[in-house]
Amino acid sequence: MSRTELLLGTETLGKLVDKNVLVVGLGGVGGICAEMLVRSGIGNITIVDADVIEESNRNRQIAALISSNNLTKAAVLGQRLKDINSELNLTIVNEYIRDEKTTKILTDQKYDYVVDCIDTLTPKTYLVKHCKDMGIKVISSLGAGGKVDPSQVRIADLSESYNCKLGYYFRKKLHSMGIYKGITVVFSTEQADKSMIKLAESGPKKSIIGTISYMPNVFGCFIASKVIRDLYQR
Repeated sequence: MSRTELLLGTETLGKLVDKNVLVVGLGGVGGICAEMLVRSGIGNITIVDADVIEESNRNRQIAALISSNNLTKAAVLGQRLKDINSELNLTIVNEYIRDEKTTKILTDQKYDYVVDCIDTLTPKTYLVKHCKDMGIKVISSLGAGGKVDPSQVRIADLSESYNCKLGYYFRKKLHSMGIYKGITVVFSTEQADKSMIKLAESGPKKSIIGTISYMPNVFGCFIASKVIRDLYQR
């Protein structure tokens, strides 16, 4: 951490070590985001995901290797995070979260920030809604699929996002719950090519969209940067 301390100062680094962050969803966006948080000095982190690593993940997900195929993302990433910082206070939740499980996780610990990297609409919406109701600072990732230009990635309020199908349905669902503003998101202004999308044969997702190696990771780094800056500037 000596280079981080040189950049931010001893007092700021000490603040980050004391912070507690929850990251839900450990795919292409969430995996690299969790790693960047830990490498930046966050001393307490909870990671949540029930997915198993598949061959199709290897083009973009930090935990996805030939050697980690068929292992749970949370366990593989957790081991990696502890290998970065052996003193990290790490909690691993190897479960899908929704409804009462969301509430339980949010009340198990006192979080300084929640990072939403869920790519299915209902659990994503309920996590953000609960954070909003409980006064917990939250940031959400919108869709990185179908995008190739990192220069078009933005941090903004959800109400200002556009050219994102996930963002459209996310806004619509939150509107039905009375939430119109106040949710920070990372999104891309780039228009996705519809030819990159195909119907899913199984699983919770209705469709699958093409992805490039770096775009989910860029999203994750943008999120980590926002979380870190907010936490040490408070």
